[in-house]
Amino acid sequence: MTTLSERLDHESAPPPPGRGRTVPVWLAIAAASIPMFMATLDNLVMTSALPVIQRDLSASVGQLQWFMNAYTLAFATLMLTLSALGDRLGRRRVFLWGIALFALASIASALSTTSEMLIAARAVQGVGAAAIMPLSLTLLAGAVPLAKRALAIGIWGGVSGLGIALGPVIGGAVVDGVSWQAVFWINVPVAAVAIPLALYALGESKGKRQPLDPLGVVLAGAAVFLGVWGIVHGNGDGWTSATVLGALVAAVVLLAAFVVRELRTPFPVMPLRLFRSRQFSLANVIGLTFTLGMMGAVFLLSQYLQIVMGYTPFEAGLRTLPWTAAPMVVAPIAGLLAPRLGVRTLLVTGLVLQGLSLLWMASLIVPGATYSSMVPAFVMAGAGMGLTFAPNATAVLADMPEADHGTASSTNATLREIGVALGIALLTAVFLGAGGSLTPTGYIDALAPALYVGAGSVAVAVVAAALMPGRSKAVLAST
Repeated sequence: MTTLSERLDHESAPPPPGRGRTVPVWLAIAAASIPMFMATLDNLVMTSALPVIQRDLSASVGQLQWFMNAYTLAFATLMLTLSALGDRLGRRRVFLWGIALFALASIASALSTTSEMLIAARAVQGVGAAAIMPLSLTLLAGAVPLAKRALAIGIWGGVSGLGIALGPVIGGAVVDGVSWQAVFWINVPVAAVAIPLALYALGESKGKRQPLDPLGVVLAGAAVFLGVWGIVHGNGDGWTSATVLGALVAAVVLLAAFVVRELRTPFPVMPLRLFRSRQFSLANVIGLTFTLGMMGAVFLLSQYLQIVMGYTPFEAGLRTLPWTAAPMVVAPIAGLLAPRLGVRTLLVTGLVLQGLSLLWMASLIVPGATYSSMVPAFVMAGAGMGLTFAPNATAVLADMPEADHGTASSTNATLREIGVALGIALLTAVFLGAGGSLTPTGYIDALAPALYVGAGSVAVAVVAAALMPGRSKAVLAST
């Protein structure tokens, strides 16, 4: 029996256009996966560093949210547009621009001396990530032989999951061993390796040229930004204040304008025709609401481990692994079970586990609580996420013709990232509204209500999963 590495060593990727040589498949996988690992890592790498950054920069709770959300919102808003730009200008070219921009923004983040500087640099990082994530998969698919494509994409997906799982651990280790600035400096040598590797191993390609929709991007980005801004500032400025109400009303108006724009333009940034599919629509409701509930909880609980339980950033990061690493174990099992059980059963089961885990965690937030008492709930949450990721991705594509697969996947990824931003903003708003503060007593008293709201958001996802079409359609879509 040959090993995975032996199988990849004996396969060569097609030669990049205009070149006679070939490259090993493993090298093409590495060239596409390393930058993507860097981008996914930075989704959660800051969670373990937030208390240290808060002390160093004298940041408010609202600014802590923007350290995360500036990255996530830029990532979500521009992913579809930069993917389309790659089709026009060259996918590898835009991919390389994304890596370079990400590295430069990482340097700016590390050199930040104020909260405002760090927020701005994180937003630019998100722009780079928006080019890296979708184009890395497209370039990989074109760089490996068709017979090895599923294997290569599976490895790519595993590396993505590894980036999310290791984010809090690596962030905590670097902060403990060096400084919070080093969380960003580590991206620079990675990018320095990734750029020449991509030039060598990934060929240039272009897709169908079609006009971009800059107005749609601006409307969507402004709507989400103002909505999150209003939620973040609601407790501090007052929910009935002119600034907060104005921001929330403007967000609704801009969202409506975005829908009108997308219905009328022949080249929408987010084709609303895709939502005529009931299964696609429900899958996106699930993607938005379960990430809202779960990632908002991760944001708050990762700080709870430090502020209340007294762990160092690295110790806290390690203690999130039962939650963040469990999906890597469970997701392949879910893939094996899908043909027998169907995605609806797996989705409902996984989402129920996630909702119950948040309720369980909320019941444990009491003075004197121990980490060991929380481990089973963390494992339950991670297992639930593992049962959700792959089946939901299958459901997204179930009714889609192959020509729409890229757009459908990018739309779902965009909505998930928006869910992350809204989850952090909404659950933190509930936390602050319940009198929360960055002290042990203030954290304990206010965390449980926020987790209840997160569980409520996951409950919406459970309802959407229960409304999914039956087993036969899901199984056909996954085969």
